[in-house]
Amino acid sequence: MSWIFLIGAILSEVAATLSLRASITGRRAWYVAIVGGYLLAFALLSLALGEGAPLGVAYGIWAAAGVALTAILSKFVFKEPLTLLMLGGIALIVGGVLLVELGASH
Repeated sequence: MSWIFLIGAILSEVAATLSLRASITGRRAWYVAIVGGYLLAFALLSLALGEGAPLGVAYGIWAAAGVALTAILSKFVFKEPLTLLMLGGIALIVGGVLLVELGASH
């Protein structure tokens, strides 16, 4: 169950961050999505921890997945750049989180 909460936290955080970028249009409705998304993300992360997910692993996955998904989705939604160098950075982040996960299981 902790994985379901963690996935929900990641998706909520990414949605809130994308809404933050969308809010520069000046429409106040985006602020509801921003605040609600971040509140939901932290609540779901807390539930994941309550279900037994280790803090270092859960936070690492949450942060890394959030960075990766936000960068990728920003390319398609906002036409922002996503270069090979940026993709390499995302790969390094994912690899680092994987090492933290593997280290926690020993």
